[in-house]
Amino acid sequence: MAKRDYYEALGIQKGAEEKAIKQAYRKLAKRYHPDTNPGDVQAEQRFKEITEAYNVLSDKEKRKLYDRFGHAAFDGSMGPDPYETARSYENAKAYRESRDFQGTGSYQKGSSGFHEYHFEGGDMEDLFGDLFGQRFHGRYQEGFQSGGQSRKGHDLEAEFTISFEEAAFGCDKVIQLQDGGMHSLKVHIPAGIDDGKKIRLQGKGADSRSGGVSGDLYLKIHVLEKPGYERRGMDVYTTVSIPYTTAVLGGEAQVQTIHGNVKCKIPAGTQCGSKIRLRGKGIVSMKNPSVYGDAYITIQIQVPRKVSSRERELLQQYQTQQQA
Repeated sequence: MAKRDYYEALGIQKGAEEKAIKQAYRKLAKRYHPDTNPGDVQAEQRFKEITEAYNVLSDKEKRKLYDRFGHAAFDGSMGPDPYETARSYENAKAYRESRDFQGTGSYQKGSSGFHEYHFEGGDMEDLFGDLFGQRFHGRYQEGFQSGGQSRKGHDLEAEFTISFEEAAFGCDKVIQLQDGGMHSLKVHIPAGIDDGKKIRLQGKGADSRSGGVSGDLYLKIHVLEKPGYERRGMDVYTTVSIPYTTAVLGGEAQVQTIHGNVKCKIPAGTQCGSKIRLRGKGIVSMKNPSVYGDAYITIQIQVPRKVSSRERELLQQYQTQQQA
């Protein structure tokens, strides 16, 4: 079966800007993510399709190759060494990476079996952050080992999507590696990771062609939105709707936080749009697991659609007193 055009897969035009590509991917990823479609094989295949398309179109060098050669740039149909075919093309070194790494969180590498990586207690600056940014998107780590005689393999990058809760509390995810067959790699996602952060898997990039160490694989994390919640750093913002009488007289309201339901006091005379702070009910710090952000609750007031004649009379009396 012919592979679907990457632009068509994301529902965008060929000349789409980087922002439009990202927006299209996030919208579709949220719709077809396996966590929101458990057991739906078609949704899972669609998710893999759009992620593969995004991995190529979001990378400037890979996108240039795709625009010129189509799927042939990545499926090996350009000959025994298609890199030589593309060599005259500007920045065609990216092609070597594209051939080594394809698809949704998978890449070709001379390894097999099941591997598990956990990063507790490690150097977070080594695992995350933009200090590695110059190695991404078709740029390689060209380091030499043993006095310059052995060159390190290319570093590779994959895009990986997780849910809001998985980012907040951490999780173990399995990605697929392909080397003739499919192999599993279990990766621990630390609690508190934010959208756009990267995880480094040392030695899981491309093999060295000169006998040196293998390159590294970087997983760039995308976090799905959670309806009704907004994350800002370690803080989480949400809303709660309270009865008009509670706003006037004061009382309690039950608030659903990411840590569960919490009862909070509502002061008498609370205004619509007021914010209540719940300490420690936000996102955990990646650097210090004993530190949490806060939850900020925006108050919305329920106005009754219908009132009894007695209630209307009392409200009119109150209105008259206020105007006097």
